[in-house]
Parts: sequence; C-alpha cells; structure tokens
Amino acid sequence: MSSGKVNISWFRRFTMFWVHNLQQALGSLGELTRNPVASMMTIFVLGLSLTLPSTLYVVVKNSQAVTSGLNDAAEISLFLRKDLTASDVETFAQRMQLRTDVERVEVVAKDQGLREFRELSGFGSALDYLQENPLPDVVIVFPTAEFRSVERAQGLLAELSQAREVTSASLDLQWLERLQALIRLVEDALGALALLLCSAVILIVGNTIRLMILNRRDEIVVMKLVGATDGYIQRPFLYTGFWYGLIGGIVAWVATALLVWWIARAVAGVTVLYDSQFRLSGLNLQELMVLWGIAVGLGLLGSWIAVRRHVAAIEPR
Repeated sequence: MSSGKVNISWFRRFTMFWVHNLQQALGSLGELTRNPVASMMTIFVLGLSLTLPSTLYVVVKNSQAVTSGLNDAAEISLFLRKDLTASDVETFAQRMQLRTDVERVEVVAKDQGLREFRELSGFGSALDYLQENPLPDVVIVFPTAEFRSVERAQGLLAELSQAREVTSASLDLQWLERLQALIRLVEDALGALALLLCSAVILIVGNTIRLMILNRRDEIVVMKLVGATDGYIQRPFLYTGFWYGLIGGIVAWVATALLVWWIARAVAGVTVLYDSQFRLSGLNLQELMVLWGIAVGLGLLGSWIAVRRHVAAIEPR
C-alpha cells in the first residue's frame, strides 16, 4: 500500500480560505450572543465614545457655515487725496474693480460721508460753521474669498495703500484674528478629545479581547497541540473586534442623529427670535461612512493589539 501527497488545486485552496473565514466570522458573532450583556456594554461604550466627537464636529461644521458670511466685513477702506476730482475717484474705483483679488468696490463720496456723520454724530449744528468739507472721498474694497484671511488681507492692504491716490488705508483685523483663533481653538480641542476617546476605545476593546483569550486558554493550548497556527487562532478574535466596531458604528450613528436632532430644536428656537432661516445640518452620507470606518478600524486595532500579545504568549507545556 503506497501513500502519496494529496494535491489540492489553487482554486480549492482559495475557496476554502474564504469559507473558513466566513465560518470564523459567523462563529465570532455567535460568541457575542453568548454573553449579550457584556458584549452590548462594550459596543455601547465604543459607539457612545465616538458620539461626542462626531456631534462636536457637526457643531463646528455648522459654525463655520454661519461665520463664513461674516467674512464680508473684511473690507479695506481707502482714504483718497482731497485734491482728486469726482472723475479721478471714479477712475480709481474702476481700476480697483478690475483687480482679480477684489470682489466689489463701493465709493463713499465726501459729501455723502459728511451727511452721514451729521446724522449719526449729533453735531449737526456745529458742522454748519465749517467752511469746507474736511472729509476725504473713501473707496471701500471687498476682497475675494481667497484674500479674506488675516495674512492675505494684510498683504492686500499693504499693496493698495501704496497707490498714489491713497493717503491712508485701514482694515479692522482684530475681529478677524479673534474669530480665526476661536475656530482654531475649537478644532484643536475637538481633535484632542477625539484622540483621547479613540484611545479609550482601543483600550476597552483590547481589554475585552484579552479577557476572552484568557477564558479560552485551555482551548487555545489544545489547538496549538494539534498544529493550529497563531494566525488561525487569532482570526476569530479579530473578527470579534470587527463586529464590535461594526455594531458600535451603528450605535454612534443613532446617538449622533439623536443629539443633532435635540440641538437642532434649540437652534430653531433661537433662529426664530432672530428671524433667520438657518437650520442645523447633520452628518452627510460620506461623513457617516467615515465615522463607521473609524469605528470598525478602532475595533480591529484594539483586538489586533490584544491577540498579538496574548495568543503568542500561550504555549503548551
């Protein structure tokens, strides 16, 4: 009786590889149902940990949408020489309008400026004693969106102030700097909070998988005695981390949607008082997919860290 080596085709190997993976994936999902309380606690911790940064992201995104319209106040006031005629002022304004870094231009004639000052200042009777108008013509330049940042607005201010028709120029940069600094602060705080919560998720998933490995220590020893590789043993635990992330991502979806809905109600009450049409927008489909991918990635990373360390440490004696 002769014994020979059995040849298995590459197609059968490929098929069996995916069949075994599917069996292990479904088996790991079944393991979660054996301890539903512990499994759901881990899943909810993962989902709720991602809910806070995702909700804060929605708030920041909507805040940026609200404040984007405020950039129109980044206007540059150019005070012209008093000896310029009305034709010279109009020619200068047209030249400014032709610039690619200027969105629009407004001209405030000196007579118009004096009338507005008379109405707003309360010194109308005193102004009657003036023999001539002391105010210059003013050209207000509104930069394009690309030149509304603090750095670019300052550069444009320096360039326009060099024009021969201009005696002085001004730009209120303080509020721009404060607004951008506040937005950067919120974004940095959001990033730090998200990093801490993601680290906590990895630790929680890793510790849960570690306990599962220790509870199945004897089973792992027997599997190694019959020739099972570390990769084969590790795979079900990796799938467990995958299921944690997959279901936890759905929990994060639902919790984020509920929080955004709750906040939107309060925002709607405020916008009614200010006669505004603003409505809080939640996560779009792409952002939901990113959130789900992060949840799955954290679950896999936490389980991978646990199995790489603890499965390899279990050896038959």
